[in-house]
Amino acid sequence: MTRFLSLLAAMLLALPLSAAELGDDGLHKTDWMRETFKDLREDLQEANAEDKRLMLMVEQRGCIYCTRMHEQVFPRPEIDSYIREHFFVVQINLHGDTEVTDFDGEALSEKAATRKWGLLFTPSILFLPEEVPDGQSADEAAVALMPGAFEAATTLDMLTWVNEKRYALDTDEDFQRYHARRIRERASANAD
Repeated sequence: MTRFLSLLAAMLLALPLSAAELGDDGLHKTDWMRETFKDLREDLQEANAEDKRLMLMVEQRGCIYCTRMHEQVFPRPEIDSYIREHFFVVQINLHGDTEVTDFDGEALSEKAATRKWGLLFTPSILFLPEEVPDGQSADEAAVALMPGAFEAATTLDMLTWVNEKRYALDTDEDFQRYHARRIRERASANAD
């Protein structure tokens, strides 16, 4: 009986922390994603009013890497709470027809916008600054791009690096150096 209970406990621990629901469009939906008119200037104003950073999450139906992020990374309590507290998330469908109004004023379909922004893979996450100059598109204004699925620690480091505006610091510590330092710090803390 003890062996059975141990096996059952191991199986339950292997399950995702929270199953991501699929919407009618085949994309994963979380309650921290915002339903907006996809007018990026309006979304940025709303994000700023909430003292949050605008994050554009580009995904597509059937994306195994998006599924992995939604089932194994985003549900982790430290990541879920960090996104909720610091980010205003708008989902963009790589192949979608919903109209998006880019920061430069151009209105186009989601699929045309993602082509304009040069995004080829999903998931791709664009992080925007609090202010976007007139005439710039989302890809031109982005302070960072997370191109693909990453492990939890890398994802949390990217979210933190953007939220703390480390990209604007006058140092040589770009994201890769920041992430390497954070890996060393976590390893050192675990060794103590």
